Amino acid sequence: MLNIDNELLEAASAIAAAVPPTPPLVDDWKTRRANIDALYAGLAAANTPDDHIEVVDFTVPSSDGHTIPLRLYKPENLPNALVVYVHGGGLIAGSLDGYDHVCSRYALEAGVAMIAVDYRLAPESPFPKAVEDCIAAVQWAIEHAAERVPGACVALMGDSAGGGLAAATALVCRDRRIGPLAAQILVYPMLDDRTAVADPAVEPFLAWSVADNITGWRAYLGDKYGTDDVPASASVARAGSLHDLPAAYLEVGQLDLFCAETVTYATRLMEHGVAVHLCVRPGAFHGFDQLAPASRVAQSAFADRVAFLQGL
Repeated sequence: MLNIDNELLEAASAIAAAVPPTPPLVDDWKTRRANIDALYAGLAAANTPDDHIEVVDFTVPSSDGHTIPLRLYKPENLPNALVVYVHGGGLIAGSLDGYDHVCSRYALEAGVAMIAVDYRLAPESPFPKAVEDCIAAVQWAIEHAAERVPGACVALMGDSAGGGLAAATALVCRDRRIGPLAAQILVYPMLDDRTAVADPAVEPFLAWSVADNITGWRAYLGDKYGTDDVPASASVARAGSLHDLPAAYLEVGQLDLFCAETVTYATRLMEHGVAVHLCVRPGAFHGFDQLAPASRVAQSAFADRVAFLQGL
């Protein structure tokens, strides 16, 4: 029998009390964006970025000439890695400011430099714009790592939709021979556009619902949604070959809509010869670490990610 972690239950109850009783309809991305951005703003306001992290804003061009805002977080000590971070938000929401505290904490605790990507959001900017923005950020990081972070390797990291975009970026970088990439760190990643049904045992605990998932993927894929025309560069679960991809850290809660697709992707990566670290957190729902950061399961998850980053 599946049960929510006791410490997470308290956070989930508080969040549920603040949420309108009637969830937005499928395809109502505007309401979802407003809700997600308000949540991220609240989380950011409750966390002050550390003064020991140097923060620099700059821009790079995407493949179509669009100007992409990037934000570099650099710890005082010489970092061993430069990690391109892709924020969450269901492909329809999220921003640099909403993830300030997330990136600065990883930079401080893991001793790595982070580059956050302000990629374009759907539906205004459907596939492939978000992934092309992430690819451009990786290209810049690889070309300029020596001047910004001497001696550092380059890795990719993201959570939720950002985890899916990070995985897709790694796949395209392999195919376009952009690299090398040291690793991909995928935290409860959004990997498969075909996930449109929830396990009834898990459904009561979902922080990101089936309706949310359909809305995000439809906004991103447009007319391709629900067809066989969706490419692996949009939805990596559809990839034929996963050979020659960078080592992967994958993490997901057992009460997350993305649990099965994350485990399946990790298994396929291993079958294709990729080194994989997989962790499924019992009793954890989607976004548990941000919504209940003081919980033991969140602290354990953060410690595991930091250890992986330190090992790059």
